[in-house]
Amino acid sequence: MIEFQDLSKQYGSFEAVRRLSLTVRRGEVFGFLGPNGAGKTTTIRMMMGILVPSGGRVLIDGYDCHAEAVEVKRRVGYLPDTPIFYDFLRGREILQFVAEMHGFSKAEAVERSARMLADFGLDEASEEFAVNYSLGMKKKLGLACALIHEPSVLILDEPINGLDPRSSRDVQERLLAEAARGTTIFVSTHLLDMAEKLCDRVGIIHRGALVATGTTDEVRAAAAATGSLEEVFLKITDEAQEPAQ
Repeated sequence: MIEFQDLSKQYGSFEAVRRLSLTVRRGEVFGFLGPNGAGKTTTIRMMMGILVPSGGRVLIDGYDCHAEAVEVKRRVGYLPDTPIFYDFLRGREILQFVAEMHGFSKAEAVERSARMLADFGLDEASEEFAVNYSLGMKKKLGLACALIHEPSVLILDEPINGLDPRSSRDVQERLLAEAARGTTIFVSTHLLDMAEKLCDRVGIIHRGALVATGTTDEVRAAAAATGSLEEVFLKITDEAQEPAQ
């Protein structure tokens, strides 16, 4: 479970995230939607203990993401928007290193790495240096790293950005399978069609504030809008930036 309690991040007078309060239930796929610069990545970096909140806190499985960051990282698989790897490590070596960092023996790390490489169609590139991986291959390798220790929570920043349609479908199917096993998935995306298909609920953040949350049907009803999630999203964010009368 993920619980945001009045989470805020401020840079001088600029509020990147404003008093975010939200609960993501266990086993839920939650879509975190918003325009560029809305506060999505800042929120995720606070969840991962990379940024210190200016106010409030976020808990994962009851652990404070800042004060108890080590415990949080044991339970979380994280995929940043642009995964960064050591250029001259091979895909296999990167996965084995991540597995060993999570406490698995060398033999278990080798077995898990081989399984993940096969699952994500990277087995033929397992001996290739990461510097030669395409963006799509790096995304799949990053997701394999996030999953290798079987986390209870996945935090994903634009997980299918850069993937071809077949790989995108395969990743979405994998995420649904993980959710069916009880994994809590928090996914930031600008791909609204994917969010509509994949997510149990969505939250829309705009200018650092959560302006709508619920199932897609509930968000439509609250916005008095019909049509696709994209049309509802545009209506809500347009209204949110209009000055108060």
